Amino acid sequence: MDFSSDTSARAHPKVLEALTRANSGMAASYGGDSETAELEDRLQSLFETEELAVWPVASGTASNALALACFCPPTGAVLCHREAHIERDERGAPEFFTHGGKLRLLDGADGKIAPETLQAALQGMDPDFVHETPPSVLSLTNLTECGTLYTPAEIAELARLAHASGLAVHLDGARLANALAALGASPAEASWEAGVDVMSFGLTKTGAIGCELIILLGAAASRIGELKARAKRGGHMPAKLRYVAAQANAMLEDGLWLELAAHANRQAARLAEGLVEIPGAEFRHPVQGNELFVKLPKTVAKALSEAGARFYPWPEGGYRFVTSWMTPDEDIDRFLTMLKQASA
Repeated sequence: MDFSSDTSARAHPKVLEALTRANSGMAASYGGDSETAELEDRLQSLFETEELAVWPVASGTASNALALACFCPPTGAVLCHREAHIERDERGAPEFFTHGGKLRLLDGADGKIAPETLQAALQGMDPDFVHETPPSVLSLTNLTECGTLYTPAEIAELARLAHASGLAVHLDGARLANALAALGASPAEASWEAGVDVMSFGLTKTGAIGCELIILLGAAASRIGELKARAKRGGHMPAKLRYVAAQANAMLEDGLWLELAAHANRQAARLAEGLVEIPGAEFRHPVQGNELFVKLPKTVAKALSEAGARFYPWPEGGYRFVTSWMTPDEDIDRFLTMLKQASA
């Protein structure tokens, strides 16, 4: 019963099959191969726009940092939530890749930035004041680091405010599949139609081995040359890029990515149904995707851990449980039985 992270799950068999198919004959290097070309075509169809360019990388940290570097100069700043992954978990990579760009942190309940918070932050900044670091980018995360959702309408309102102040809009979509599966929204509705300029589209947490896509949308697609140059300079232009692109093609074929994310969400909902009945249990945030943040009596948490359940204590207090594409019904059933016993 491993609820430690969706990155702990193995790769989906169809991803491995795709890698075997890609491992045939000679192919052009550095993204000039047919797998990478096919991927861009797939994404343009999926996102319902030809104004789209993509560069695949192996890690979410690289995808976020490279994406932000294309829009934030060394003298600029990125507005993001205080709990954003780029702040909490990327070891200064955005600052490193932007060569000095600063993260300016905003508060907000459940990991989300409210329009009034963003508006106040924008109004309180003077880009002409030499002692201030003016914002260049607004970064949003969907799912957030608290496992909550931004709806397309919420993204659109925040993007409208950001664009009115001259900021680009970045979306960290490491768990975008889980967000879209929960929302029933299309990729277009939750990205460029809502005002997103550049995004990280994560597939590793959904079932790939290591596959994150940096996607430039609308007018920003013209920056693909700069993105490739930054990827090369930063060591994220592997010669055999076809193997990264092949993973993405396998995940996107026949909607597999959404199917797997929906399964993870359903299993999280089942966990939540059991946890909510435990005396002393308290959810820190709404359960809207495949992550649960919950306070538990220490005796219950200890009993679960000793019985073989894996989950993480979380810095804000309580514990985080994450379900994945391969979380079986049997594990949920066993965990819920143990939970009842531990809390009796």
